[in-house]
Amino acid sequence: MNLMDLLKASGGGNSVGQLAKTVGLGSADTSKLVEALAPALMRGMQKNTADDSGLAGLRSALQTGGHDRYIDNPELLASEATRNDGNNILGHIFGSKDVSRNVAAVAAKDTGIDASLIKKALPLLATLAMGAMSKKTSAGRDIGSSAASGGLGPLGDLLGMGSKSGGGLDDILGMARKFF
Repeated sequence: MNLMDLLKASGGGNSVGQLAKTVGLGSADTSKLVEALAPALMRGMQKNTADDSGLAGLRSALQTGGHDRYIDNPELLASEATRNDGNNILGHIFGSKDVSRNVAAVAAKDTGIDASLIKKALPLLATLAMGAMSKKTSAGRDIGSSAASGGLGPLGDLLGMGSKSGGGLDDILGMARKFF
């Protein structure tokens, strides 16, 4: 399952439309944007949940963050509070604003979408991803306690925990790290 499928399965189809409206993109460009950014978000989460403390952090965020509100009330994507929440999520996923900016720059190059629009969309997409994961895991209750024993439960496939290849995301993150 990919992020777009997860968003649709969790009732977030309208949220993707609201994302498009909020950043000023058409539906085709929004789909390209989600496809370009989702691997970076998912790989960042995969790396953060590779150990038990990271897994516990994700569980806690899913249990207490109320992120499902972004799926249930997509109009929240237009608020500054949502953007701030998304930037905080990105800080946890990528570790720095520079990595986030570089992910946006690579996505802009790959999609032809203006980097400033991608920078606006990235934190909003992060909130939608957390909202969809919250719904998929019953607000984190369906996540195990040990990363070593496949603790991600229903998120394991989404985050590629069974896959050896990070694909283009490894290239994106590797490129972003070269700037530091």
